Amino acid sequence: MKLANLSFPAAVVLVALLCAVGGHRNAEAELRWQTAKRQPIRVRLVAMELSERRSSFFSSHEIFVAAEQIGPSELRLVKLVYEFLPYQPRLSEYGLDYSTLHEIMAVRDPGCDETLEQITHQDDNRVKLPLEYSTDAPELNARRRRNALPCYETSATDYTKGIHEPAGKDEKF
Repeated sequence: MKLANLSFPAAVVLVALLCAVGGHRNAEAELRWQTAKRQPIRVRLVAMELSERRSSFFSSHEIFVAAEQIGPSELRLVKLVYEFLPYQPRLSEYGLDYSTLHEIMAVRDPGCDETLEQITHQDDNRVKLPLEYSTDAPELNARRRRNALPCYETSATDYTKGIHEPAGKDEKF
């Protein structure tokens, strides 16, 4: 039986049978145009690791060690990368004050996770400056922290607001 000799209805039935017999395999491709999922986070800035000079044409970055508020009295340290354009404010311009709780939409990026020790100590490839601590922020103990801090990336357009909310006095990292 030649396929060219099949009538149109017979060809449709044949194609339908081949599709049904072929099985139901799910597509296993990555959709490259999907963007990473932005999620709301609430953070207190503990210290600033890096603040690039503002560029006239390109985006610049600030990198912070921040305390993410997970629950009413539960915090965890995270690394926060903040991107801003020449005409947008830096996150540090809102004030390096630990009592300010910043609401931000951010993307989790496991590729930039670092331990606190990696953030605070000089590497052969990068010159590290001492951390600039926020007002009233608890001191960080880099030797005690062995796990990598989850890294979140955000930008000036994803900044929601800062709320002045006093922090607990007994917080330690």
